[in-house]
Parts: sequence; structure tokens; C-alpha cells
Amino acid sequence: MRKSVVLIVALVVVALTMVIALSRGDAVHGQGDETATPTPVGVVYAPLVLRGELLITPTPTSTPRPTFDPAQTTARLEPLVGGLDDPIGIENAADGSGRLFVIEKVGRIRIVRNGALVGRPFLDITSRVLSSGFEQGLLGLAFDPGYRDNGRFYVNYIDLNGNTVIARYQVSNDPDFVNPATEAILLGVDQPFPNHNGGQLAFGPDRYLYVGLGDGGSGGDPQGNGQNTNTLLGKILRLDVSGGAGYTIPVGNPFAGQAGKRAEIWAYGLRNPWRFAFDRLTGDLYIGDVGQGQWEEVNFQPVGAAGGVNYGWSAMEGAHCYPSGSSCNPTLYTLPVAEYGHSEGCSVTGGYVYRGSAQAALYGAYFFGDFCNGQLWALQRGSGGAWQLTKLTRANTTLSSFGEDESGEVYAAGYDSGVIYRLVAVARS
Repeated sequence: MRKSVVLIVALVVVALTMVIALSRGDAVHGQGDETATPTPVGVVYAPLVLRGELLITPTPTSTPRPTFDPAQTTARLEPLVGGLDDPIGIENAADGSGRLFVIEKVGRIRIVRNGALVGRPFLDITSRVLSSGFEQGLLGLAFDPGYRDNGRFYVNYIDLNGNTVIARYQVSNDPDFVNPATEAILLGVDQPFPNHNGGQLAFGPDRYLYVGLGDGGSGGDPQGNGQNTNTLLGKILRLDVSGGAGYTIPVGNPFAGQAGKRAEIWAYGLRNPWRFAFDRLTGDLYIGDVGQGQWEEVNFQPVGAAGGVNYGWSAMEGAHCYPSGSSCNPTLYTLPVAEYGHSEGCSVTGGYVYRGSAQAALYGAYFFGDFCNGQLWALQRGSGGAWQLTKLTRANTTLSSFGEDESGEVYAAGYDSGVIYRLVAVARS
């Protein structure tokens, strides 16, 4: 009897969710309408996952949230903690501890607690990591959605042979220490060159693990990996790691079961998706894809969209045919929602949509930066659906990564300074 009641309640919830989604014009499956009316202020979306399919349930909040107004507000980066060795990633475990976890390129994960750097590393795998190349090292970290209960997390690193390894680790009884012997390798990918390794790991609102891989390196994608769906290079992968070992292919991966195509692929046509992130409120995906010689780009995939999106590399760099002066058909690809030329920077570092509360004036904008010159940018969608890119202040550091804490506050990593910065709002004078 109890099971029947639970089943009925679940079905009612799903039905109501679908009705609400349809009334908003959102897509439960397939591509959403990118020019639809923006989400009303004061509505919070809580992800509901059933059998790997994502549904979004809107729940009104008691007070409307302000949205970022670039005419009234800019932003800057305020130092939080220093003393780090080439920091290139910032994550939180969503376990209620309030800790930040910082990736050091050489092969360590450090803990920041209450604004102070903990002396002993959370994980030290420097003996397994090749970090001599500028784009090699320990590159990515993602905590399992069930980390509070299962203690699992995942890393992306370059091994001593110069190849990508995706591995799972298990926390010990000491919540601040992980034994490297708990490593379980899930996936290895051969790297033909030492650059364009990608590195990002992130769990989506569907609880699948997304993996970013660059095109394999050199320059101009000489092996044609970006457009080749029979290789994992130049892609974002989507993996189901919920089992006891290894991974499986999620239902809905676009090339599953197709001969000559890799079932792990979720999106392709990417040069080096160094950092990407899901909006914790809506589930939308933002991808910072590093350009070749002229253009840096930010790509966008709305929540609920189907996989198999082709972002164009190496037929296109940004919204332009590649190489410059060649001909291409832009209608075959999904173009970026924002780009900037190399007169403004040289290597995009993808960021996060601000969903915290301490800096209310920044709410709702996607903040990202440039590695080379520390330029900070804000990107947001206007009421008519058009994207607005705003140039903000410039940090006195190279921006290697962004991250957020458990409450949605946004941080940035200064690669050359060894400092973690906090994003703060500044009223325009």
C-alpha cells in the first residue's frame, strides 16, 4: 500500500512539473527556444531527476531577486587566501563543511577553510602527474553528487606518459585527507601533443559526469579531431559513474550505438574547453572554449537540450570561418553567444553564473575572464533574448579558473600570484 501511494505521488509531481514546463515554453526533451522570455525574477528552479531525464520544477521565492545591471554595478576580485602553487581550479564538496578545494597544477588538492589554507594537502598525487608542460598537470576535480554519503570524487590529470587519466578517489575517515592508493582509473585518453588537454570535470543537473577534452594540441587541429566523432578529443563527454566501478553510457548520449562513433561524446567541435560550468539555478551549460589566434568564445547549451551539438571547430573559430579568409557554412554549427578578439585578451577562462546572496547586485550574470591579461567580463541575456557582454575591471593576475562555494559565492584563481580571489560587487560612480 505504501509503495502504491509513493508511486502515485511521484507521478503527480512529474505531471505537474511537465505542465508547468510546457506553460513556460521550456523543452523537457530536445532543444529549447533560446529566444524565449527569460526566467521571471523571484523563481527558483530545483532539479528533479527521474531515470536520467531532467525536469525543472519552479518554486516561487518569498522575495524577488535583483539582477545584475552593468550600468549601475561593476565587479572586482578581492584576495581571499594566498600561498598556493599554480592554482588552476576551485571546487566545493556540497557536504556542509564550507570548505573550498583548490587544485594545484603540480598534482595536489589543497583545502581552504574559513579563509585560511590548510597545511596538509587533501590529496597529493604529484608522483603520478606530469606537469612539466604548461597545459599539463592535475587539471580537474569534481565531487560526486552523493559525496556526503559515499565520499567519492573524480580527478582529471596528465600521467607520466603524457596522456589523460580520469580517476575516482575515496575519502578516508579523516575528512581532510585522501589516500592516493584508493585510486580507480575510469578512462584513459592518448594525447598526441602536450597542449590542449582540456581538463574540466563537472556533474550536471542530471547527475552525470561531464568531461572536457581539447583537440589534442599542436595548432590548427592538424589531426582533424574537433569534427571527428570517432575520437574523444575536441569533445565534452557525458558518463554515468553511479555504479560500483568504471562508467556506463547514459541514455540519450547522441552517438550511442552508432558504428564508428564514440558513445561517450555529448558535444563536439571544441578546440580546448578548458573551463565550463552549469548554472546551479537553471541547469544551463556555459562553455569557455579557448581560441586559436584571433577569437575567444563562450558557448551556451540550455538545460534539457539534446546532445550532439557541434560548436564548429576547426571549421570555425568563434563565429568566423577558420582559417581566416576561408569559406564555411556557419548554419551547420552552433555559434557562440559571446566572443572577443585578441586585442582584448588571448585565452578565455570560463566562469560561473553568480547565484549567491552576499553580492546581490551581481545576481544572474555569468562572470568569466581571460587568462593572459586578467580581464573580467560579465555576460547576460536581455529581455528580448539577446546576449550582452560587458567588459569589467582587470585583475592584476593571470586568471586560470573560477569556482563557487556551497552558497553560490564566486571565486577566481590567480595562476601567477598563487592567490584565490573572491568576486565582489562595486557600485559605479
